[in-house]
Amino acid sequence: MKLRHVTLHQLRIFYTLGKHMNFTRAAEELHLSQPAVSIQVKRLEDSIGIPLLEQIRRRLYLTDAGKQLFAACNDVLERLEALSEDITGMEEGVQGPLHLAAITTSQYFMPHLLGVFLREHPRVEPHLAVINQTQVIERLENNLDDLVIMGTVPEHRGLEARYFLDNPLVIAAAPDHPLAREKAIPLERLAEERFISREPGSGTRAAHIRLFTEQGLTVTPYMELGSSEAVKQAVMAGLGISLISRHNLRLELETGLIAILDVEHFPLVRKWYAVHPKGKKLSNTARRFLDFLLKDGARIWGENEAHLAPVKARPKQAAPKKRRPRKINPGEQQVP
Repeated sequence: MKLRHVTLHQLRIFYTLGKHMNFTRAAEELHLSQPAVSIQVKRLEDSIGIPLLEQIRRRLYLTDAGKQLFAACNDVLERLEALSEDITGMEEGVQGPLHLAAITTSQYFMPHLLGVFLREHPRVEPHLAVINQTQVIERLENNLDDLVIMGTVPEHRGLEARYFLDNPLVIAAAPDHPLAREKAIPLERLAEERFISREPGSGTRAAHIRLFTEQGLTVTPYMELGSSEAVKQAVMAGLGISLISRHNLRLELETGLIAILDVEHFPLVRKWYAVHPKGKKLSNTARRFLDFLLKDGARIWGENEAHLAPVKARPKQAAPKKRRPRKINPGEQQVP
């Protein structure tokens, strides 16, 4: 490709057109007229000397050369955006957007960690999506976030994962469950219980299926629920037992609403990772947040758990007896 006379303006226009494959929508996003977009793309093709687009039955498609240029445009524009944020960050401190996605079982600690970071860097604009494992992987593949927080990192997907916090998984049951007072419960015994599971695609569900499979056991979910909070409520209601992150049980354990069963092989200690695609150019703000998680995440969460542990309710004191008003004699002065 001959790129000597290609301008950055033309590359932005071509990249936007490549995203939408529609001149009208590209023009609207760029705040240009449709003819202006067409002219710049035509000049770009003339400069390169190779067709970049082809129209088949009124639909636009990228040629092979167009696909290569589109990928190069994506890389160039990402680098320029990261450079701009880095320069701004060096001049004015950490600021600007921070896009994060996290699986649902991290919802009990991620807001606390993010809150500490934002107190240190109040000019950061956070965007946190709390979703299940399948959706997180989709966002990773589409490069929609700066970082994602997950416990099970997919293999062979070109990802870079950094461990920053342990994730102890335990078997939870209602306090009056028959197994609540037993010790060293064999894993085989759990296979006889009603097991409440997260929905397919959940990392917690995958963890318990993997463990039982390794031991030659099969557990058929008695009930499938779409969130950790729903699972906890079902366990507290006595509907069954479940595998839950201990991070998610602080309040319930403190108030005696849930018991942790003493089961062989438990707790399962998994890890929390901050993940992004390999080769991704992290902005200054994203790099600072990643450094914060790696250096201080585990310590701060441990301190927050201790600090936020609720105080047990004090016994109610008897209300003081009401004193009957004394009768005031005529002529006697009443003292306020």
